Amino acid sequence: MNFVECHEEPIHIPGYIQSFGYLIGIDAESHSITFFSENIRDIFSVENLNQLFGRKLTDFSESFVSIIESDIYNSLPKFTRRENETYYDKIFIGGSEYHFSVYKSKNIIFLEFEKVVRNPNKRISNKYDNFYIIDDYQEIWDQLLNTLSKIVNYDRMMIYKFAMDGSGKVIAEKTNENLESYLGLHYPESDIPRQARELYLKKRKRIFSNVHAETVPLLSKTHETIDLTYSASRGMSPIHGQYIKNSGASSSFSVSIIIDDQLWGLVTCQNVKPKHIDLEDRVQAGIFTALASNAYSSFKSKNELNYRLELNRKMTYLKTEFLKHNNLFNSLIENKAQIKSLPEADGLAIIADENIVTEGNVPGHDNMLSIIRWAHAHTEDDMYLSRSFLRDHGQELGLKEGIAGIAIYFIERSKNNLLIWFKKEFDEHIDWAGNPEKKIDTISQDGEERKIVSPRTSFEIFTESIKGNSKRWSSRNITALQAMKDLILETSHKNYNTIKRLNDELKKVNEELDSFSYTISHDLGTPLTVMKLNAQMLLKSLNDESDKSRNKINSIIEEIDNMAEMMNDVLELSRAKHSEIQLETLQTAGTIAKISENAKITFGSPGSEVVIKECPDVLADKTMLHQVFLNIINNAIKYSSRQEQPRVEIEGKEEGDMVIYRIKDNGIGIPAENKHKMFKIFNRMDNAKKFKGNGIGLSIVHRIMRRLGGNVNYESSQDGTCFILTFKKP
Repeated sequence: MNFVECHEEPIHIPGYIQSFGYLIGIDAESHSITFFSENIRDIFSVENLNQLFGRKLTDFSESFVSIIESDIYNSLPKFTRRENETYYDKIFIGGSEYHFSVYKSKNIIFLEFEKVVRNPNKRISNKYDNFYIIDDYQEIWDQLLNTLSKIVNYDRMMIYKFAMDGSGKVIAEKTNENLESYLGLHYPESDIPRQARELYLKKRKRIFSNVHAETVPLLSKTHETIDLTYSASRGMSPIHGQYIKNSGASSSFSVSIIIDDQLWGLVTCQNVKPKHIDLEDRVQAGIFTALASNAYSSFKSKNELNYRLELNRKMTYLKTEFLKHNNLFNSLIENKAQIKSLPEADGLAIIADENIVTEGNVPGHDNMLSIIRWAHAHTEDDMYLSRSFLRDHGQELGLKEGIAGIAIYFIERSKNNLLIWFKKEFDEHIDWAGNPEKKIDTISQDGEERKIVSPRTSFEIFTESIKGNSKRWSSRNITALQAMKDLILETSHKNYNTIKRLNDELKKVNEELDSFSYTISHDLGTPLTVMKLNAQMLLKSLNDESDKSRNKINSIIEEIDNMAEMMNDVLELSRAKHSEIQLETLQTAGTIAKISENAKITFGSPGSEVVIKECPDVLADKTMLHQVFLNIINNAIKYSSRQEQPRVEIEGKEEGDMVIYRIKDNGIGIPAENKHKMFKIFNRMDNAKKFKGNGIGLSIVHRIMRRLGGNVNYESSQDGTCFILTFKKP
């Protein structure tokens, strides 16, 4: 038993035509008859049909005199120069007037006839041709249906728009008052499968006058199959015929809507009773549909031009803003609100190395890191878009509901420089015209049982709820993303030579500055020591009653100590960059324990609970390792010291060829907006200014970890901070 899928049904070679048509095929070279429809005997007096095969029409001049004497037949070479181009004429056969159509396909010339049907009810005037003065998409299609109703006047007339996946939706409708509305309903791709859509692009007007009528077979002795793609009377497939019957219609007519050489949609009409539309009226319906299509395309182009002009204005402004900064990351941050809105996104993340700056509605920090890791592992192009990211990857990445759409642009993948736009989850409900699930039936055809996809029998509204999607990234959204990409590339190129020169100068200045920092920190140590000693001696010489003077001198001594500490830290920062390192396998447990005990004394927090768990060996420089743990543990104990129950937890674990230490406290936490500058020198958070410090320690740690071939990062919330130190494994 054969199975016929919708996409596999050979609808262009049914082997039969509809009863309103008459068809003769002749060889393009010899003009000998190769096939014909069985019903030609009804209009041409032919005693024995079999005698036609292999003969010319001129051999039967009495029977085919009206064809032979027609202008088209006498100029066949002229009218059949181009493939699949149809020419029309009218001829009289047996006292009745017929439309005569001619076209060539491959090596066959098709002669097609159908009786002229006068339409006394047709009412048409040039006022229905005013599509180009309409300035609204919907009004164009409503006007088209109103115009066509004066020509063909079916019970139900619809504008059906195709989606990118081949499914469709009714976007405009005109019905008589007895029929329920299909406006807004969706139809699955299988209703008009791929090969049917391809035929609608080639043959742009299709009529099925009576789906209950008997078909007319084609007779041929030389052709097993005859391609009827361009035939006006081509018979309909059994699946399509049953579909029309199930919808309650007996006749249908459709005109293709072509926009930019693509099948954009259909004018599709249905009638409860059988109905035939004259060929002239069908051609006229096609002309008006083409006018409406062109008007739509023109209106769309005008709107697109206005959008592009506005986008160019925004990009010009951003370019000016970008050129104010020598650092791309700073340019992006300063203009993050505008960059977010360009593709109509709900949120934006700007990622540069380990820094993440956000704007609007975005996932949490941990989810953001998961998305970044996924992007590096699963994308190759510099641009990636998805409206179903939550549905497709939410479970594996642990994403929560809320953000579903994503657009990723890798500025520089190797440096982890990228932009991510986010769109909120969209509660999407689709109203289908009946349940879109396919059903299988068995039919008998040509003496053989065949399984086919059975058209649904009900067109009642079936509502489907789809989770995990955002609104689509429209063509305008994609244009805006591309414009943003071009702007970054353009400004980066313009700044390249300038930045290279500045970098060379900056490198030289930095070297001089490091040298100066080392020198000044070292050389100022002695004067500061003298100043402090003199201040302490002066303090001792004062009388006990001179409290005011004592306070002033104590303040001087305190500031001298602060200056000395800052100079020492600057000295350590310089050493972290220039000192020679000697990597060796080092044990950390003793160092960590000693630093922790000293820190509790230093910061007056003897009640701090320091939990030291497993401490695996690391590959590092001994002096630098001590400096790293000193700064991180000191910070952990200092910033948690004012909690009711201060707690610090330290644990190291081996992961692959790396050793990762986590130093976690329950202190004041680090605001998310400060992350991009956490490791910059002299940076202090607003909530940390009540604690003593100068903002150099984390810069030292960052510089040392890079020199050791490791890394430093952190995770933070209102419940505290966890610093993550990554060392090489011995």
